[in-house]
Amino acid sequence: QVQLQESGPGLVKPSQTLSLTCTVSGGSITTSAYYWTWIRQPPGKGLEWIGYIDYMGSTYYSPSLKSRTSISRDTTKNQFTLQLSSVTPEDTAVYYCARVWEYWGQGTQVTVSS
Repeated sequence: QVQLQESGPGLVKPSQTLSLTCTVSGGSITTSAYYWTWIRQPPGKGLEWIGYIDYMGSTYYSPSLKSRTSISRDTTKNQFTLQLSSVTPEDTAVYYCARVWEYWGQGTQVTVSS
């Protein structure tokens, strides 16, 4: 059973960089041919896909967030990380990591506020 767990600060100041880590257990992030993704849900809104990193380390981002997004991985720790720069209060959301689309983390609340 694959399990994912998000971790990171719950409060980020405007203009700073949001950084979240997803720790995966029960399966390797390098196993062919899985995709590991980040999604968010702002309060009162639907799910928004942010981007993914695949089993080879290739990345693809939502066009609307591409200029501010970076997804990387640490294969030694079986983790992948989201960085979202220049955040504003509109980036406040519950952030989820997932293995497309079968397994999800429980989500972590991130609030952008001074």
